[in-house]
Amino acid sequence: MSFNGFSKKTLPFLKSIKKNNNKEWFEAHRDQYNKYILDPSRAFVEEFGEHLMALEPTINFSPKINKSLFRIFRDSRRMGAIKVPLKSKIGFIFWQGNGKRLQNSGFYMHFSPDELFVAVGVRWFEKPMLNSFRDYIKNDEKRAELAQILEDIKGLNKGYTHLEKGYKRYPKGFDKDMTNADLSLYKGMATYKILKPELIIDGEKLINTLYKIYEDMLPLQQFMYEVSLRVQED
Repeated sequence: MSFNGFSKKTLPFLKSIKKNNNKEWFEAHRDQYNKYILDPSRAFVEEFGEHLMALEPTINFSPKINKSLFRIFRDSRRMGAIKVPLKSKIGFIFWQGNGKRLQNSGFYMHFSPDELFVAVGVRWFEKPMLNSFRDYIKNDEKRAELAQILEDIKGLNKGYTHLEKGYKRYPKGFDKDMTNADLSLYKGMATYKILKPELIIDGEKLINTLYKIYEDMLPLQQFMYEVSLRVQED
């Protein structure tokens, strides 16, 4: 199935989920979910995944739930989880590497009635990835390389930014006198841009826009992929 964009009814449907966030309502409207969300999402993953292979030939993608697609149902049983069953944003990931999809550097996006969020990297580190990241940037040259990548991406003046620091104390092996030591204070390493969600309706424009953004962000993708390889080697 070719991807021609999402329906004009997709964002209103997500607004309806916000207002009727319960499984009974969802099951009564599952056909609309399939038509406005799931079917075009699968088509998008197939088509855009082929485009991304021009940037990274080894990228992984699959139009399946828990692969490039995320479940619409939230795991609300976890401690601290949001206590509503349905997500009102739709996410996608195209990842590079053989480990966990969210712990490999990837091209990520989600849309909701409020925004279209486009990102590259790893949005949060689990302990093995955090250890690998910190170990990698203990090297002065690698810290300088990462700092330059972030500066160059932001310097394109296209509205790109990156995650804020998550820690206040330097981890073992880092101190304030080291150049770019603040890079060790991040809980994740990703750059992102926020766009208007209505862009999802025009399939060709969406794909072209995403491709250009990911092309700009590619150096961070490649850097973080190198970090993820170190996790797999441990």
